[in-house]
Amino acid sequence: MRIMAIANQKGGVGKTTTAINLAASLAGQQKVLLVDLDPQGNASTGLGLPMRERSPGSYAVLVEGRPVAAALRPTGTPNLSLLAADADLAGAEIELVEMDRREHRLREALSGVAGFDWILIDCPPSLGLLTLNALVAADSVLVPLQAEFYALEGVSQILRTIERVRQAFNPRLTLEGIALTMVDRRNNLSEAVAQDVRAHFGQQVFDTVIPRNVRVSEAPSHGLPVTAYDFRSPGAQAYMALAAELLRRHRARRVQPA
Repeated sequence: MRIMAIANQKGGVGKTTTAINLAASLAGQQKVLLVDLDPQGNASTGLGLPMRERSPGSYAVLVEGRPVAAALRPTGTPNLSLLAADADLAGAEIELVEMDRREHRLREALSGVAGFDWILIDCPPSLGLLTLNALVAADSVLVPLQAEFYALEGVSQILRTIERVRQAFNPRLTLEGIALTMVDRRNNLSEAVAQDVRAHFGQQVFDTVIPRNVRVSEAPSHGLPVTAYDFRSPGAQAYMALAAELLRRHRARRVQPA
């Protein structure tokens, strides 16, 4: 089982959209759990789960110590389960401060989970205790990166955070890769930023890019990943390609000599 956090402290970069659609795309071949650790609960909304049905959820697991298995919800996507963001999650940052092993709460909760090939964690757009819990629990981090002017500054900050967490709490944590999102190939700035990111980070950047696509924006209002809302749309095809590239990278790593 691989645990991957999807994180970027900069908001509006397509983080939750990537979490939902990458999870749904992976679920075509694998058993996937998506953990909604963002108090805004957008991943839960995007998978069609009403607010009244979200408890117990990630707050109950983190703060109250409920078992993950008791809080899982099925979704409309086969092989994809959800640990939703319940209403109390907004207060978790404050409550966690006083708890023993506060950085390890999610890792310890997920250690008892079985039956999944992937666990994806949708993090808040901040570097508080919720995101720290995700990074301590994860094997790797995928960083969605919007192709815009402030992109490199934002990704540099999250990479520094990953290194600090690796040194202090989780030595196995690695960078899964950087995924370029909301790319408009008609826009010279998007192309320039994409080129700069690839020049700076090389093979750490996924070949697949996620284009700006109205279907991707529409899908959450219907409680569906874009792969279910409009499978033929460029956005859906891009997320399917990203999932395929992620799996190829993992297969390639497994066959590399030690």
